[in-house]
Amino acid sequence: MWRIFLVCISMLVTAIPSHAQSVIRLARIAGIPDQFVGGEILRAVYARLNISIEFADVPGKRALALSSSGELDGEVHRIANLAQTYPTLVQISPPINYIEPSVFTTTLRFNVRGWDSIRDYRIGIVRGVGSSEAGTRGMSHVTAATSLESMIRMLDAGRFELMVTDLFSGNAAVKKLELQSRIAPLSPPLQRIYIYHYLHERHRDLARKVGAVIQEMDASGELARLREALVKQVLSEP
Repeated sequence: MWRIFLVCISMLVTAIPSHAQSVIRLARIAGIPDQFVGGEILRAVYARLNISIEFADVPGKRALALSSSGELDGEVHRIANLAQTYPTLVQISPPINYIEPSVFTTTLRFNVRGWDSIRDYRIGIVRGVGSSEAGTRGMSHVTAATSLESMIRMLDAGRFELMVTDLFSGNAAVKKLELQSRIAPLSPPLQRIYIYHYLHERHRDLARKVGAVIQEMDASGELARLREALVKQVLSEP
């Protein structure tokens, strides 16, 4: 797990009373750095409402099962329009984060020109990561790994020619595994995708309050500054 010293958050959120708080439990995809950053952003958001949050770190598909059934209160963040497939999940606007799905390879080099430019290669993705599943839908040679770390090891072992993951998450995970000399991203990213926090439909009233806080933090620039600080801290860890 990527550790974050929460002093950077404490400087960015308004002090709150220490008396009893409500608790919201959110699904967080295990081993994905951008999910960790999104979770810490939400910790700051919910602190404004005097609500603490806890995370259940689970695989992507399991996360959706738990959040959509109501066993957990929601998702840290996902791509837009998730409610079309999971109608019990309420999308909260504006987005709290963004991802840049990117191509990582060992020795392969080519010009990346959107998703169609990787169609003819053997591709690795992480199961349950909606952006990767959507971007590679209909492609013939796609292998779904159970986690980001396992996908990186499979790429290093030659199980496929390239892998697709968020640029920040991929760089952080490759560094953690000490494989920077063997695995690198190609430029540019496949796209930039803004991602949204989701709550179960029983929390519709809370969703409106959370959205208002996110809107305020976004308008002031606080959201962007917080994300930047968290990303830098994760990437600077040994």
